[in-house]
Amino acid sequence: MIQKTYLKTKDQCKVKFTISMENAEKIELVGLNDDWSNPVAMGKKKGDIFECVKTLPKNSQHEFKYLVNGSEWRNDPDADGETSNEYGGTNSLLVI
Repeated sequence: MIQKTYLKTKDQCKVKFTISMENAEKIELVGLNDDWSNPVAMGKKKGDIFECVKTLPKNSQHEFKYLVNGSEWRNDPDADGETSNEYGGTNSLLVI
């Protein structure tokens, strides 16, 4: 699930990323702001739910993926869309 909260006083949007996955020890959010080398760790909650909140600029687009247990790449089914990547697959697309 992706939840967007636009800030009235700033040109920014708080985005809450939530993903539920059984048997996952660690999930990281990768690719925001075109930064694929610095993953963002997602906090683990009860019931195999992982989440994190990032503040992103309004009127921007971001490609991202989830990296599960350091080896499995996943897209977000609730993203605004998908776009092709250079590896023959797709990335999730977030439109702010």
